[in-house]
Amino acid sequence: MGVKELLELINQDVKVGMISHKCYWNQLWSQYISEHEEEFKGLEVKDALPKLISDVNFRERKNYASCQELGVDIRVGDICYIDFGEAYICEIGFQHFGLILTLFHNKAFVVPMSGNYVAFHQAYGKKNPKGKKHLMRLGKIKGMNKQSVLFLNDAKWINTARIIDVKSHLDRNSTLFLEIKERVKDCLD
Repeated sequence: MGVKELLELINQDVKVGMISHKCYWNQLWSQYISEHEEEFKGLEVKDALPKLISDVNFRERKNYASCQELGVDIRVGDICYIDFGEAYICEIGFQHFGLILTLFHNKAFVVPMSGNYVAFHQAYGKKNPKGKKHLMRLGKIKGMNKQSVLFLNDAKWINTARIIDVKSHLDRNSTLFLEIKERVKDCLD
């Protein structure tokens, strides 16, 4: 059953009661399990584990309004370990780092970052004026293990309950932090 067929069933349904009582429940659940089983069977361990961990994180954190409820205090400029969840092509997904640019009502506007060597060397900057403008080199930040690169075009609002831990911090008044904000704004224009 594809998404269109499922939507047709849902649109025709009364949409009350438990889903397990619907006539299509057994078929829908079997197909769901079968598709996930096939997907996982073909994954390498290195790809399957982040996906499974992300699923556990979602189940544990989905009912929290913020990371403060989980004992994680955050502020603007923090570099955090975050579960971004599933990703589409060319997006940062699963567990990665992110820089908090601003906070508003239990949401954080974060710029995903990585220690990816190739992305770091492809990033636009003074030392690489022909580099990719959606990537920004941070270099080695205190508290991080590798040189980091920001994925400016992937900046997004997230529920702070996705934040697992704070790893480092950039002063929000520093030249570097202000440059990051300007580069993100440039991506929005």
